[in-house]
Amino acid sequence: MTGEGIITLKRDCDATLIPAGTRIELQAGTPVTVTQALGGTYTVAVHGNLARIDGKDADALGLETKEKVAPPEQAGNGTAADEEAIWEQLRTCYDPEIPVNIVDLGLIYDCKITTLETGGSRVDITMTLTAPGCGMGDILAEDVRQKLLGVPNVREANVEVVFDPPWDQSMMSEAAQLEVGLL
Repeated sequence: MTGEGIITLKRDCDATLIPAGTRIELQAGTPVTVTQALGGTYTVAVHGNLARIDGKDADALGLETKEKVAPPEQAGNGTAADEEAIWEQLRTCYDPEIPVNIVDLGLIYDCKITTLETGGSRVDITMTLTAPGCGMGDILAEDVRQKLLGVPNVREANVEVVFDPPWDQSMMSEAAQLEVGLL
């Protein structure tokens, strides 16, 4: 759902200005245009800016409410988390300005899975951002952390945002480059 015209907010809702990362409140009656609806969040154009609205506030857009992330998975046998399931979950996280998931953007530098003595796993992610000055870093890192906690047998998740090496477009997958028109 993008480019479907102007939507008038049905109620007040919290949002985050992009790329500053500043929390704001959008008032009921404010006209917005959804520019991206991926990963359980909505990027909207509002008053000449971009803002991100969490899925839990979809009803403010007149849409069915979506939870930002599934509740932590309690199923699982307490053994190590499945690496493929972790990567699949990471692919549900999106840069709020670019319609490509963070894995295909090349933002994930490392994924380390450690088996915990008490059962389950801890996942440590090292990632970067497309721009070092982006104020969305903490918000995107917390999205990643929360989504990882929804993977079976993941009991702890830590996300570190780094800027060395600096990200550039060559780190994107071919599919991502094609999506944004670089190929």
